[in-house]
Amino acid sequence: MTKIILASQSPRRKELLRKITEDFEVITSDVEETEEGEPLQIAEENALRKGRAVPGYFVLSCDTVVASDGRVYGKPKDEEDAVRMLTELSGKTHYVISAVYFRVRGEEHTFSDQAEVTFYPLTKKEIENYVKEYRPLDKAGAYGIQDGVCVRSYKGSFDTIMGLPTEKLACFWKEYIYG
Repeated sequence: MTKIILASQSPRRKELLRKITEDFEVITSDVEETEEGEPLQIAEENALRKGRAVPGYFVLSCDTVVASDGRVYGKPKDEEDAVRMLTELSGKTHYVISAVYFRVRGEEHTFSDQAEVTFYPLTKKEIENYVKEYRPLDKAGAYGIQDGVCVRSYKGSFDTIMGLPTEKLACFWKEYIYG
């Protein structure tokens, strides 16, 4: 089988993809991500842009966004932006959408998955400490569920929240790769 190209610089996506296969290499794409539109549209468009920017027979890319109260939270621009995001999400329920793009045998496919996350109410000091300790500047919504410090509960796939819906990807894998 041809080696998969993961069009992502995210160490979490590499870790998650290893649940399905070890046969991949990483080639990152430098594309401008959109922040305009509905959350699902934004995630799907960014995943598509990332994947189309990388050549290869089998390319896989993903994008994750956080949405709450009509706002979309991508990656924070700096620590101050991360503190703002976490302050706005504190004590609330929000949605995490991870969209996947893959190209195999010249055909393009996309799908997405959504999960619901509820944060504990967080003090300003807890938020500032979290940002300093975990440096979440490369994470949508300025947090990683795997860090475990903000999240009271979640519904849906842990992997989707972390950045790659492996359960759905495994199903598509069987259909398009082995089917």
